[in-house]
Amino acid sequence: MRTMLILAFALLGLLPGPARAQAPITIGFGMALTGGLAPIGKAALLAMQIWMEETNARGGIIGRPVKLIYYDDQSNPSTVPGIYTKLLDVDKVDLVVSGYATNMVAPALPVIMQHNRTFLSLFGLAVNTEFNYPNYFSFTPTGGPQPKQSFSKGYFEVAMQQTPKPTTIALVGADAEFPHNALDGARQLAKQAGLKIVYDKSYPPSTTDYTPIVRAIQATDPDLVFVASYPPDTVGMIRAAHEVGLKAKLFGGGMVGLQSTAIKAQLGPLLNGVVDYDFWLPWASFATPEAKAFLKVYQARAPAAGVDALGYYIPPFAYAYMQVLQQAVEGTKSLDQDKLADYLRSHTFQTTAGDIKFAPGGEWAEAQVMEVQFRGLKTNEVSQFTDPTTEVILWPPKDKTGTVVYPYTDAQH
Repeated sequence: MRTMLILAFALLGLLPGPARAQAPITIGFGMALTGGLAPIGKAALLAMQIWMEETNARGGIIGRPVKLIYYDDQSNPSTVPGIYTKLLDVDKVDLVVSGYATNMVAPALPVIMQHNRTFLSLFGLAVNTEFNYPNYFSFTPTGGPQPKQSFSKGYFEVAMQQTPKPTTIALVGADAEFPHNALDGARQLAKQAGLKIVYDKSYPPSTTDYTPIVRAIQATDPDLVFVASYPPDTVGMIRAAHEVGLKAKLFGGGMVGLQSTAIKAQLGPLLNGVVDYDFWLPWASFATPEAKAFLKVYQARAPAAGVDALGYYIPPFAYAYMQVLQQAVEGTKSLDQDKLADYLRSHTFQTTAGDIKFAPGGEWAEAQVMEVQFRGLKTNEVSQFTDPTTEVILWPPKDKTGTVVYPYTDAQH
């Protein structure tokens, strides 16, 4: 009889203290687990799972365990609204965060706004400039008062320090959300630098042959070529540049994918001379001991999970934006969306990515973007990319590990 009473009380939720298990705090999101963004998306997911396991081992958040509920967005923006509608209306998750990439963040935001949810996004470039949603917080090193420009500022800073100064630039990118925002920023910086734009076109995201595009760029004879691309087209553009024999003085800038270990290893020596952005490297000043300790755990699990072996790019940030969410919940002792948003706006957060504070609009108060150049790559072995001399930090000055080899044609060997 006593056992039956305990079961009955448990079902009714009337048992006090530890006799009743606490319901988990559910965190919902979509993530690119297949498709062109999957190499980066799967690495982000592993980092988030490590955070969840460590958090639960310490007793959870405000006394409750954490549970991740996620769906594969297939690297396809059209899947995203349905995923977030299901998370909020069917799964009824307590909290939502974004998956990886601008193209996946932007289509989620209208659904988030309709449900009046607080939303942390992962690597969304200037998404909120179109929405101005007060409860949006962007977890990406692009930031400051001009997030679109911050993404490519290092590329232009490096270019305009050369003698003689470059005078012309070609701009190219896919016809999608991220390249649009990246190219908007690049156009503004090109104008400020007094550069003449001799080519400015987009290509369909479904493009598979990039040789005609590179030939058209080559025909305009630009000093600089700035490419805003996602991983599949990044690989295609670099292979086409070698096939055509691109003669630009600087080539790269906004190529997503060259931060992924698998893609770097795939391209190997073809990367030599490319100048591109990066967000995190272990030889940069912001590589905290905490981040390096996390990476040891991540790297030990990466082979079995089949994800990015080194984890330099997104894993420290995917872990960190969950730390921010955790600190907001613990700071407010609440899951109330408005209280969480107020806390996120008014506090500084200690994370594996450093101390983070959000500015109006939800961007980081200070940008933390690097410009790097690939050099001295001889093979396709992953081990090369643990050597600081193969990915030289050119900008910002506080992290600089070398000077650019210029022009691009001289750095390809």
